Amino acid sequence: MKAVYFLGEGELEVRELPDPAPGPDEVVLRMKASGMCGSDINHLRGPKRTGSELVIEGHEPCGVVELVGEAVRPSEAKVGDRVMVHHYDGCRTCQYCRSGWTQFCPTGRTVYGGLDGDGGHADFMKVPAHALIRLPDSLSFKTGAAISCGTGTAFGAIKRVVLSADETVAVFGQGPVGLSVTMLAKAFGARVIAVDVEPSRLEMAAKFGADHVINAAERDPVVAVRELTRNREGADKSIECSANTAVRTQAVQALRRWGTACMVGVFGKIELDSEEVIQLQKTVVGSLTFSKNLQEECALFVAERGLDVESLFTDEFRLDEAERAYELFERREIGKGVFIFD
Repeated sequence: MKAVYFLGEGELEVRELPDPAPGPDEVVLRMKASGMCGSDINHLRGPKRTGSELVIEGHEPCGVVELVGEAVRPSEAKVGDRVMVHHYDGCRTCQYCRSGWTQFCPTGRTVYGGLDGDGGHADFMKVPAHALIRLPDSLSFKTGAAISCGTGTAFGAIKRVVLSADETVAVFGQGPVGLSVTMLAKAFGARVIAVDVEPSRLEMAAKFGADHVINAAERDPVVAVRELTRNREGADKSIECSANTAVRTQAVQALRRWGTACMVGVFGKIELDSEEVIQLQKTVVGSLTFSKNLQEECALFVAERGLDVESLFTDEFRLDEAERAYELFERREIGKGVFIFD
């Protein structure tokens, strides 16, 4: 099989490997779609890696069960099942693993496709059967790949702020995660204000249902959000998807008193004035991806409402095109890319 490896310092290779065989509690998936994520660039640009430090990339996998280990029950997986992957494993016994929040396992965490486990940028992917989530028949494999990271992360953030249909939410950053927040928040019934600095992203946000779009390169987004809310008080909720310190501050400032801001963009710093949080009684929370249960809930939500999540992907590639794909992605000459397979 072919597989993509990041060697660090901007280098990657597409290698030929033997096809994997499942262990007793594992399955092998024939990949159908594997999405590219903004966090991939951090790994691609990281320090040099060799030998056992290398893993197959891709943490947005979706495919079909090809082989099943001897201890896997039919209720867990069968050959031919259409599935997504919750791209984490752990000790499987701690409170986090048992509640579906495997990424917080303190003793045995594995992250597939980026840190220490082989991911989905390959013709085949081997994972524990318990990490599989059924893909609803009405959803495409590309949609399943999006839900397996970016769109699932957006859904988790919306749940984290307990967004309701009578609220206004300001979404700061309209990359793939922010656009997913915009689409999902609108489906929740909320009034959505989308903020970004790139006209093309704001145009997509409008197509995805944003009630208002704000170009933060042309006007102060805090003032602009307030002008769109009752008595200029500010938004009820905000969700920050940029990982930019200044934008994070704006996401809190744009809230009304007692509002809630959710920080989703990873890395970087959060700098807040105490008055914003204490005197104005605002709540600031973080949200890291999603639980296994939330990933399944997100897929059902998307299927039941017929949301066009697949349209988040602007470009398709084959594995042999990985170097070019990531060059374009890093230069932001494409939106969100996905590797597809026969």
